[in-house]
This record gives sequence, structure tokens and C-alpha cells, in this order.
Amino acid sequence: MPWYLYLALKQLFPTGRRFPFFTAISVLGVALGVAVLIISSSVMGGFGHKIREMTVDTQGDVQVRGDGLIADPAALQVQLMKIPGVVATTPFAEGPVAVIYQLKPQFPGLQGIDPNRIGNVIPLNRYITGGSLAALDDDSIILGSQLAIALGARLGDKVEVYSPLAFEKLRMSKGDEVFLPRELRVVGYFEFGHQALDGSVALVPLRAMQDLYGLGRAVHGINIKITHGLDADVMAERINAALPSPQHLRARSWIEINQDFLFVLQFERNMMFFLLMFIVVVAAFSVTSSLLIAVVRKTREIGLLGALGAKPRQVAACFCFQGFFIGVAGTLVGLGLGFGVLGVRDNIIEIFARITQSKAALLRFYQFSHLPSYTEPSYLVATIIGTIGISTLAGLLPAWRAAKLKPVEALRSE
Repeated sequence: MPWYLYLALKQLFPTGRRFPFFTAISVLGVALGVAVLIISSSVMGGFGHKIREMTVDTQGDVQVRGDGLIADPAALQVQLMKIPGVVATTPFAEGPVAVIYQLKPQFPGLQGIDPNRIGNVIPLNRYITGGSLAALDDDSIILGSQLAIALGARLGDKVEVYSPLAFEKLRMSKGDEVFLPRELRVVGYFEFGHQALDGSVALVPLRAMQDLYGLGRAVHGINIKITHGLDADVMAERINAALPSPQHLRARSWIEINQDFLFVLQFERNMMFFLLMFIVVVAAFSVTSSLLIAVVRKTREIGLLGALGAKPRQVAACFCFQGFFIGVAGTLVGLGLGFGVLGVRDNIIEIFARITQSKAALLRFYQFSHLPSYTEPSYLVATIIGTIGISTLAGLLPAWRAAKLKPVEALRSE
């Protein structure tokens, strides 16, 4: 090991002595900056990752829609399955309805699904928390967990469903006819963990949805699952090239469907990462200050090194490496602190919510029942490299100051 590298380590972490105060402060400052970066980027990444996962789990990888209704979904599905990369397809129909139970109305979006094919595209069984998907038939319904709570409906209860078609028929009849609502039995609950979805969506078989909206055999679209690892945008282009143009059909990937929201989410995350990086920059100034004090305190020792034949660049390297070692130590401590806090994040949020009595507000505005976390490797690498790089640069000014000292003048210093 070069002597200046050994000397840098010994000045920061002397053997047989208590941990130096200035070293501790410098390492702690860098560690706190790293911890805040890890926590913020992981939580923001968790929101994005959870939303992406939820989007694919509710819409599929690619979605095909037309300018209007798709009149013959079976024939279209046969064509789609011939396209390389398409694994499975399932039709759907959707629209708003009024659901009433014991005079308590709710107005969710109702989705008609094919219970026999939905599992090939969307892992719905993973989110069923009560009842079962197998029990879903033309006279039953599956409610989102929060929607069921709002209605007060339990398994086996019957709810009344009014579609816009029923209201339109009632308006056209001018009160001469009586239109009864569709009674559906609750056979299950689902919970995606997102309050907006769990409180505003219900599922029925496709045939029941077609009857409620008077669609006949038509559907609103086809959800598609593609081969794992394939790019959804590339597959959407491939599907569009294979679709018959006279039907005015268009395939869009889940990324394209949600591109505005995903852009805003990514932009917020990048801006937060950029702004929080200044915490590390502020910590770097404390590193610079500590090393400058060390240069002043050890002026005579630096002069002695020069008198013994040390070159100015070697003296500079001694202090520059101190900044590097502080960066490495601070990064390691910060990583441990950051991931430790992430491990108990739900407990911290629970305590905070109890103290401020804001649990309901957190659920309403942030939509997730648990605080998600996902550490993207690129952000982790950027944090480590950026922190160590900034800390190393923080040692340049003290290193330059030490290198400029002349041995004779340094030895005369009091």
C-alpha cells in the first residue's frame, strides 16, 4: 500500500484512539444525505413500480380498441393469437352503473369479463380476498373491497344494478312502463391495494355486462398478454400492422395508454433525486471544512513529509484520499440506515398517522393501503457513484492547499 494511502487512513481512523470527532461528523453528514436519497428514491420508485404492476395486472400488456364497438370479438381473438409474441387474449366491456344496497347508492365503473379467459391475461385470482372468481355467473357480482365497505354489502347479499340503458328506456317510456333493476348476488371481493380501484370498480361476467348495456355480442376491447420480456410498444406496433384496417382497430401498449401519468411520475422522481443530491453537496462542504482544519493543524507534519522527500502530488493525494474514504464510509453507513428505515416504513407511517390522526387522509390522497418501496438499480448506482465522487472532489481544495506548502515554511509554522 502506498504510504500516502496508509497515512490517509491513519489520520481518519487512528489506531488505539476514540473515533475522531471531525471524521464522525463528516461521515455522518454524508450518511444522512445517502439515507435520504435512498429512502426518497425508493418510495417514489415504489409508487411508480406499484402503479406499473397494477396497470398491467388490470389492463394487460396491450389493449385493442376500435372507434366503436367490436362486433365480432371471437374472430378478432383468433387473428390476434396468430401474431408472434401474443400469449393470450380476453374480451371486456365496461361502463358506469349505479349500485344500490339498502338504499345506499354507489356509482362504480362496471367491467364485464370472461371468467374462463381472464386468468390467462390478468392474474385476478391473486387479488381476490373473499369469495372466489369461480363462483361468478350471470346473476352475480364481485365488488372492490372499499366499494363493498361503502355499500355495507357482504358475501351472499343481493345488490341492485342500474345501467344507463335502463335510465334511457325509462326516459323514452315517459313513465308508462316499469323497469326493474338487475339484482346481482355478491360472490367475492377483490383488493388491488389502491384505494381508487378498490372503491370504484366492480366485476360481472361479460354476458351480464352486454345485457346491461344492450351490446349484444359486441365488446369494447380486447386485453392481450404478450411473451415475457418483449417490449409492449414494439408488440403494439406489430399487432397494429397485422390488424385489418377497415375495422378501424388500434392496439396500444399499457405504456402509451398511461404515458402522461408515467411521464409526470418519472419527472417528479428525477427532480426529487436532483434536489436531494444537494444534501450530499452540503455534506461535502463539511468534509472540505474538516480537511482544511486538518491541513492547518498538521502544517508542520506536512512540512516534515516534504523534507523527507514526499512529492507535492503525494501530499495532495493523502488529503484527496481522505475525502474518498469519508465518501465510502458515509455511503456504506447511509445505505444501511436508508434500507433499515425502508424496512420499517409502514410502522413509521402508522405511528405518524396515529399522532396526527391522518390515516384516512393518507389513504384518500395517496391511494395506497401500504407505503410501496422499490429501489431501482440505476438510482442506487447513481447515488453511490455520485456521493463518493462528490466526497472525493471535496478533498481537492485541502489537497491543493497541502501541496502548495513549502517544507521550510511549514516547519517554521507554530
